[in-house]
Amino acid sequence: MNEIDNIDKKEYKEVVKVWEASVRATHDFLKEEDIEYFKPLILNTYLDAVELKCVRDNNKKIIGFLGVADQNLEMLFIHPDFRGIGIGKTLLDYSIGNLNVTKVDVNEQNEQAVKFYKHCGFEIKNRSELDSYGKPYPTLYMELKK
Repeated sequence: MNEIDNIDKKEYKEVVKVWEASVRATHDFLKEEDIEYFKPLILNTYLDAVELKCVRDNNKKIIGFLGVADQNLEMLFIHPDFRGIGIGKTLLDYSIGNLNVTKVDVNEQNEQAVKFYKHCGFEIKNRSELDSYGKPYPTLYMELKK
């Protein structure tokens, strides 16, 4: 089940559904208006700006995905029904080994993600009080330990 697969543009709406379910399960610090703000941006802009890979369930439905650009892990989201069974680690390992990922930016308030990336060999290199949109969500800039 943890085989890495490509994502076709016609599957973007399915990807956004996984993103939203994951965000709602892990980003309890976000406001509803923030989620609604990001949804169309992800669908119409961000997914085309990254190299996308996914893991599917036995019915070929996307249950986790990643997006990479310039050695930076821009997205890693797992549907909450499939968290804790190694899909995130599988995708992260793939991104490091095959897409040369060395960096990830993480919302500081997403403590589970910060802990996950630290466990996987990343360390905090820098911090910003605001996210890249100027919103009050502190961001940690992490890099893979050499």
